[in-house]
Amino acid sequence: IFIEGTDIKVHGLGNMRDKIAYIPQEPYLFNCSIKENIRMGKLNASDEEIYNAAKQAGAHDFISGLENGYETPAGERGNTLSGGQKQRIAIARAILKDAPVIIFDEATSALDTETERAVMEAIDSLHGKMTLIIIAHRLSTIKNCDIVYEVKEGRVAKSNESFN
Repeated sequence: IFIEGTDIKVHGLGNMRDKIAYIPQEPYLFNCSIKENIRMGKLNASDEEIYNAAKQAGAHDFISGLENGYETPAGERGNTLSGGQKQRIAIARAILKDAPVIIFDEATSALDTETERAVMEAIDSLHGKMTLIIIAHRLSTIKNCDIVYEVKEGRVAKSNESFN
């Protein structure tokens, strides 16, 4: 496996962590402001960088519409926000990290159709800018992927290849 042309065996563990952003099915948000939750992707980020990442993630408009905007507390584990809002904040955090690889692990599985569409727009906006690894059960989530692999009966194959 190579990241930015270098075998991952050459990179140390800390360096590898810098090169990969991970967005789980249920992203963890801290009990601090939305701005600080996004800033977790890059601790020295300017406010402008945070706003730009939120715009790319499709989160800026809903954040701006909150009573305290970016200063709104997310609550413990993000309990003041919807699932789609938490996902978009997690995507903004990953964008801000500026890692060459982002892994989306079932990032839309718990979302309604409209919210999934908004999250997918954010994911689609990253296409071609970095490597996106999307783990999903829903075909709608992977429809724009360049390469699709399936896991079936414990085996991995390209989706257009036989599992025999």
